Formats: sequence, structure tokens, C-alpha cells
Amino acid sequence: MRRRSLLAAGGLAAAAALLPGRARAEEAVDVLLVLAVDVSRSIDEDEARLQREGYRAAMSDPKVVEALQGGILGAIAVTYVEWAGAEYQRQVLPWQRIGSQAEANRWSDMLAEAPRASLSWTSISAGIDFSVRMLAEAPFEGTRRVIDISGDGVNNSGGPVEAARDAALAQGIVINGLPIMNDNPTFGRRLSIPLDRYYAESVIGGAGAFLVAAESFESFGVAVRRKLIREIAGAGGPVMNYA
Repeated sequence: MRRRSLLAAGGLAAAAALLPGRARAEEAVDVLLVLAVDVSRSIDEDEARLQREGYRAAMSDPKVVEALQGGILGAIAVTYVEWAGAEYQRQVLPWQRIGSQAEANRWSDMLAEAPRASLSWTSISAGIDFSVRMLAEAPFEGTRRVIDISGDGVNNSGGPVEAARDAALAQGIVINGLPIMNDNPTFGRRLSIPLDRYYAESVIGGAGAFLVAAESFESFGVAVRRKLIREIAGAGGPVMNYA
């Protein structure tokens, strides 16, 4: 009886491992990438649409797929996170391995169907903290761990962003930034310096960290594509870039 039970359990485990999208424990990828996206109320519906479409188009772009296939392991793992004030962070898309055009297209389609919220304040610090937890829970093992923070304002909720950044860097995590340069109200702390400089000084960090600033929501898609290619490749270059 015990032998039959063990065989049955083994058969169930083997079948579960074959389910589409199921990750093998500690499957290796070149990069673990958290896309952490601002959904605070300074981003209106039209801008939110441009933001989503930018990520969808960038991830399924053949040049991005070519870059991820060019790594040592030929694949990355990605999760898509949205954040607003200190009270709101959520994982919109679970961790998924992307190593082919078909997998990239499937990820893009899933993002198109995912619901979106719009909330109040901007807590980059809480977004970083939540992203660190997502990396700790990833069912993959990455040779690099990267948080990609995009947003259109400064930290005005929760703890200091510098403290969250430094805690992440202490774990060997790299934080890159995609500030969106626009004239939307910040609903709180006013900008004392340009947003790209704020991201450079207070948000990004780690080996090879960089930012690509989008001059507007309309240019956001170009900025995301450029940024993904560089993140996946782990390429050096200027700390600040513009699209």
C-alpha cells in the first residue's frame, strides 16, 4: 500500500511539473527582473494606457527577445508590480520565464488583460521594499537581480526612499530607474530638483545602475525598450539616458 501511495504521489508531482507556465524550483535564468510601475493619481487613464502599452510593446519587441536570448542561459524571469502610496503594492503578473518570442507575446497579452488601479500618493520606498520581497519569493534563480522602478513623481509617502534603496543594495540587488518627465501635479512634496536628477541621486543604485528618462508618456515605450535591452544585456554606459 505504501509503495502504491508513493508511486501515485510521484506521478502527481511529475504531472504538475508539466503544467504550462509552472516553474521548476530554482530554475536558472540570466536576470530576475521586477518591473515596478507607479499607479498613483498623478497618472491619468490616458497616461496609464500609454504606460501599459509601452511595457507590452517593449517586452514583445523582437530586439528585446534577441537580447534576452543572447544571454548565457537565454532566458529571463519577470514579474510586473504596481505601487502607489505606502498602503498599496500588488503583484499584477506572477513570475514568468521568458526565453522566446512566443513567451514574450504571451506575457504581453496577459498584461493587456490585467486590471489596473489608480490610487493616491507616491511611495517609491514601499515599492522598492515590496519588489525586494518579490525577488525573495521568485521560483527562479537569477545570476542578476534587478528592480526597474518607473514613475512620474518623488517619494511623498512611507519611509525615506534612500533607506529602502540602501537596504536593497546591501542584498546585491540593482535598482534602475525610468522617470517620466511631465508637468503633472505631485500631490504632496514639490520637486526641488529635476526628476531625473532625483532618481539618479535617491532611487537608483548598485553595480552598473542607470536610468532612462522618458521625456513624456508618449515617448515612454521607446524608453522602456531601450532600458530593457540594456538591463537584459547587463551593458555598461552612461548613468543617465533619455528617450
